[in-house]
Amino acid sequence: MTQLPMQDPSYLDQSDAVRERLDRLKARDVILRVDRLTKRFQAGKNEITALDEISFETHRREFLCIIGPSGCGKSTLIRILAGLETLSDGQVLLDNRPVNGPGRERGMVFQGYTLFPWLTVRKNVMFGLRMNNVSRFDAQKQANEWLNLIGLEQFADCYPHQLSGGMKQRVAIARALVNHPRILLMDEPFSALDAQTRAKMQAYLLEIWKKIDITVIFITHDLDEAIFLADRILVLSAHPGRLQELIEVPMERPRKPEHFLSPEFAATKARLEALIHPPTEDTEEESYPSVPLLTDVRDSVE
Repeated sequence: MTQLPMQDPSYLDQSDAVRERLDRLKARDVILRVDRLTKRFQAGKNEITALDEISFETHRREFLCIIGPSGCGKSTLIRILAGLETLSDGQVLLDNRPVNGPGRERGMVFQGYTLFPWLTVRKNVMFGLRMNNVSRFDAQKQANEWLNLIGLEQFADCYPHQLSGGMKQRVAIARALVNHPRILLMDEPFSALDAQTRAKMQAYLLEIWKKIDITVIFITHDLDEAIFLADRILVLSAHPGRLQELIEVPMERPRKPEHFLSPEFAATKARLEALIHPPTEDTEEESYPSVPLLTDVRDSVE
């Protein structure tokens, strides 16, 4: 009997457990609704469209990653969601209320650490609470609770320059979450970290997200990171940024390092690669200028 060749798994294939989990997620309340969001910039006499009619919804306790090629407007999009930039057309609704500026219901973590260097770790975490007229006693109590959650309670009286990059970002996350926002917005927060620290920070973030009622929107250019973290991945195209696809990650939770080797991971990454780096018609081999061979190194390179 002729044996049929095995087909490679598709990123659309979902186990029963994954399908049930995603169905439960999509049945939750919609926290954020983005409707035909468009952003245009004026560049001299020309008008440039950075984002073009982007629409999507994010549910309570969802982890949504946004990826796309360089220049697709990922950071512009998340700054609009944070209220740090205005949109040109469309609307952003948080709990059915228009987003017209920054608000404590949205926490933001940037690529840079953005900690105040003159304040201790504890006072950095307390800062937002004190700005919102929380008493010093209560602010310190809440800051200590968050430092304990992120494992930095012993560094409470240190200053940012005394911390590693990963520790600084943990403080930045605690500072963003201490005000109990509805959504945590993260703009490539781990991109400046080395690979080992980055992996640890991904695990820390998932552990924190698992323990609190928070929706996360996470910008990244790293495909592996997006697949490992996200429930769904929003893929943008470039010039202008448009929504290409909203991919449901077909992997179970909790996520573990061995998931990087799974067929589901490989299939999802292949789809993301195809969307972000589509094949071009020009398949000719690149030509490089000839370099003269130095006679004194010929034996060492042959």
